[in-house]
Amino acid sequence: MDIVSVFRDLAIIFFAAKSGGLLARKLKAPQVVGEIVAGLLIGPSMMGWVNQSDFLSQMAEIGVVMLMFMAGLETNLRDLKKTGLAALLIACAGVFVPLVGGYLLYSCFYGFAPAWSEGFLEAVFIGVIMTATSVSITVEALRELGHLKGKVGTTIVSAAIIDDVIGIIVLTIVIGFKDPSSSTGKVLISTVLFFLFCGIIGFLCYKLFKLLDRKYPHQRRIPIYSLVLCFGLAYIAEEYFGIADITGAYMAGIILCSLRDSNYIAEKMDISSYMIFGPVFFASIGLKTTLVGLSPSLLAFTILFVLVALVCKIIGCGLMAKLCRMNNKDCLKVGVGMMTRGEVALIVSQKGLTAGMMSSVYFTSVILLIIVSSIATPIILKLLYRGENKPDQEIQSTAQPQGV
Repeated sequence: MDIVSVFRDLAIIFFAAKSGGLLARKLKAPQVVGEIVAGLLIGPSMMGWVNQSDFLSQMAEIGVVMLMFMAGLETNLRDLKKTGLAALLIACAGVFVPLVGGYLLYSCFYGFAPAWSEGFLEAVFIGVIMTATSVSITVEALRELGHLKGKVGTTIVSAAIIDDVIGIIVLTIVIGFKDPSSSTGKVLISTVLFFLFCGIIGFLCYKLFKLLDRKYPHQRRIPIYSLVLCFGLAYIAEEYFGIADITGAYMAGIILCSLRDSNYIAEKMDISSYMIFGPVFFASIGLKTTLVGLSPSLLAFTILFVLVALVCKIIGCGLMAKLCRMNNKDCLKVGVGMMTRGEVALIVSQKGLTAGMMSSVYFTSVILLIIVSSIATPIILKLLYRGENKPDQEIQSTAQPQGV
């Protein structure tokens, strides 16, 4: 592929992705949905203006790594501690029930394969895709409703963050089994060793970055060194531990999320991600999505995939919230708040495609799940919160200085 073709493809992708994102926002949908649809329109399935190339795939991979690094940076460890055990239990149920539901759905359609065979891992991977929860969409919906800082809102957001952490760990383990030389013990040991390594390196790096942060606040050298840590851990994870590179990037973000300048780092990272790598990644999902093989059987699978993914989150998270002694209405709010899917589901799907654990035809199912869940969640939450006091406004008014 010559450099002139690269410039042409990037120009088409950036224009189409940005236009699609703006249109999606106008329609009250997440911008990523518009960017994905734009990639589908300009790709080989529709207009054929841009074809997937090795260069675009590599740029998309960088985009994935940067997105996961930013997800780690935006994690609020204080919120995780505040909701404690309830959020952890809800997150665990929010991973386990969809994981089982996805496995059973795929197996019912394509047969129950022997344990640890290729078919078995493909079925499990469909469940792994269902485990993801979109923190950004959930947060935006709760903020607009004025219930982000309430007990239920804090629980949902904290559980969603923990949910993604557990989902990434499950993804790491499942992809590890794809290697024929891997065994259960080897995969688990590699995963544990990597997280221990991150704990040691993370402590040292955090102390170093804290010194830099104190000496050079709001200096661009800090985001640059942060990017070094992000790419370095992504490389080490993949090369030396056999762990997905996005796990390393996510851990790099977690290491730095408590820095005073973490928002500044995320802001600088967002420029590169938003301008270049993010649009290429989301558009590449559309480029890889094929509608040619969308048979009646696959269409039926896609519809059931969406329904199972939504219902499993509501059941798993809602029932666990009930066990944590929440009332029925709050349990339903938690279940609905946890059912949105977004970037993480796409990232997991991308890794599965790269690892040979799923076919590109299933991207259609994932995209439809994101669209339906992103539209349905705010609407249902609005109905559930109708007529209730808004804790965000109460907190804000309490914080206002009183007149003398």
